[in-house]
Amino acid sequence: MTRLFLVDPPEPGPAWAPFAGVRPLSELRAGAWLLRERWEAAIGRAASGLVAAHAEGFCDVDHPPAVSADQVTGPALVASATCVPAREPVRPGAGVRRLTVEDRTVAWVLAEGERWHGPHEEGPAQAIGGRTLSGAWELVDLLETLLPADCLEFTAAPADPLPSGAVVLGDPGRVVCLGAAVEPGVVFDVREGAVVLAEGAEVRAGARLTGPLFVGPGTVLLGGRIGRSSLGPACRVHGEVSDVVMTGYANKSHDGFVGHSVLGAWVNLGAGTITSNLKNTYGAVALDLPGGRLETGRQFLGSLIGDHAKTAIGTLFGTGTVVGAGASLFGERDVPRYVPPFAWGPGPERMALEGFLRMAGRVLPRRGVAFTPERERALRALHARHVR
Repeated sequence: MTRLFLVDPPEPGPAWAPFAGVRPLSELRAGAWLLRERWEAAIGRAASGLVAAHAEGFCDVDHPPAVSADQVTGPALVASATCVPAREPVRPGAGVRRLTVEDRTVAWVLAEGERWHGPHEEGPAQAIGGRTLSGAWELVDLLETLLPADCLEFTAAPADPLPSGAVVLGDPGRVVCLGAAVEPGVVFDVREGAVVLAEGAEVRAGARLTGPLFVGPGTVLLGGRIGRSSLGPACRVHGEVSDVVMTGYANKSHDGFVGHSVLGAWVNLGAGTITSNLKNTYGAVALDLPGGRLETGRQFLGSLIGDHAKTAIGTLFGTGTVVGAGASLFGERDVPRYVPPFAWGPGPERMALEGFLRMAGRVLPRRGVAFTPERERALRALHARHVR
């Protein structure tokens, strides 16, 4: 076995809104790591390609190439992007054709020269540790089940000395700075988990960081309370933030509570944007999607917000709101429980392609990402899939 490929369901379905048709599911964050990175760690090699027909032409930052299914040949392991493998080495035994998690096939072994023809249940199987995911809201579950151990792993490796002037509640060894800049007066509460600051991260005075918390490279924490979250690279974050997954390159620079939510890449939340994460009845949260109501079983669930979505100041999200990619919300404080991709304001209008491209051309360079012809083609394809 020499190559690793990540494969999405051909049609992920409503449960993966608002990321289906937007980005390969392997490029979503599960605990501190992307789903792809978890497979790479388990197999011990970088992925060679992503098979995600629903997000054809995807191009963002630092990912393997998107490939079609007929480009996948052995020797290789083809792994399901909706499976989270355990943090332990995966080595298929001789003659093994499939890997399973709880009797569900999650990966397939291709022999030399064999072509990938899709998922199957044929041949000998080998059980591995892990869990399968059925929808985007379960990424919030993983903050509870995976993030504590992910952050604790970092404490075993050498790190920078404790920042001068920091206040630590708990074991100082659970504050892990890996080339991050921390201003005096930051409070680290690590009694329930470690706080990990990756290279190039910055924390401004006035922040209270509660573990488990992973802060990706180049992300800047501007103050306020931020806890039990996984924040990808190059984000700007101001509390109050709790139990939040940020894929990367997102902006939440102002006051306003965001909790138990998943934010796609390049999301921008205007000042005072607030998510509700608990119903008045304290009951389980359901998602109202175009295909019908979908029960999540979660008592705490805020918003699922797709890539490139934007909100105006004072925007209010009800419990279990789903916002499609590219939506631009303004004009009304209260947002519907479901916002379609590329919504423009409160009405039925959709954002025009050229306006969307102009906005992206301004936004990406602000995080040091060039608006290349390849990225423009990817965004054109994204708009075409969702706006008819």
